[in-house]
Amino acid sequence: MLWFWAPWCPTCKGQAKETARVAAEYAGRANVVGVAGLDRKDAMRTFVSGNGLDGFPHLADESGNVWRKFAVTQQSTYVVMDATGRPTHTGVLRGGEGLADKVRELLG
Repeated sequence: MLWFWAPWCPTCKGQAKETARVAAEYAGRANVVGVAGLDRKDAMRTFVSGNGLDGFPHLADESGNVWRKFAVTQQSTYVVMDATGRPTHTGVLRGGEGLADKVRELLG
């Protein structure tokens, strides 16, 4: 699962706790990667450390290449993919609500 976020985004901050919880719960069975964009690395690092997001990797996509690759046009977007890399969900989940269900469905 990819989580596209920006450090100044209040919606992203609201998703942080649930995203970290899901990453911890499914560690070793599902991969969660944050893709930070729309700001500089220092702001991204501060967001990660200040919101308890140190438990899974984050990419600093300052150039926006990863965002473009997945056709993400707004921060706080999740892209949930199956084992083959095919997206099964793309969109915003307010507060991360429903994220665990989407991951659980894929794991069976």
